[in-house]
Amino acid sequence: MSIAPSEAVEVLSRTPGTLRALLGGLSEAWLTADEGPGTFSPRDVVGHLLFGEETDWIPRLRIILEHGESRPFTPFDRFGFRKAYGDLGIGELLDRFADLREANLRILRGHELTPALLERRGTHPELGTVTLSELLATWVAHDLNHLTQIARVMARRYETAVGPWRAYLKILQ
Repeated sequence: MSIAPSEAVEVLSRTPGTLRALLGGLSEAWLTADEGPGTFSPRDVVGHLLFGEETDWIPRLRIILEHGESRPFTPFDRFGFRKAYGDLGIGELLDRFADLREANLRILRGHELTPALLERRGTHPELGTVTLSELLATWVAHDLNHLTQIARVMARRYETAVGPWRAYLKILQ
């Protein structure tokens, strides 16, 4: 199934504002909460999304359009954000993410992706052949996945504090 780029942009353009509304100005306790070793905190998620804006989505789109399947994507380092932005506060992370997302969406819109272009294929280093349409759909789902992750991590801070209401809170089950 092919997707409409304009519909993808509807969601992708809202992620920075959603993150700012949810995380901007929060205390460290909220920003550094996680689900255990090897998991992301809300701050980590913003860093991860920012790193993806720089190294993943648009670079892969360009590889598909310029090289097709002949040039595999550069593998994505899910934790590369730690080295790149480890010292930045949430405000600066949110600002950089918003600026880069806006720039990337301008690039995306500028390509005027037709149904034929959306079916162009590229090579993922682990998954094999993928289409531009799948890349774009994954970009949207990736954002939504991490927004859900942030909400879940934050809710779990109060997992025991909610007492018996936990039975009614699906996010805590």
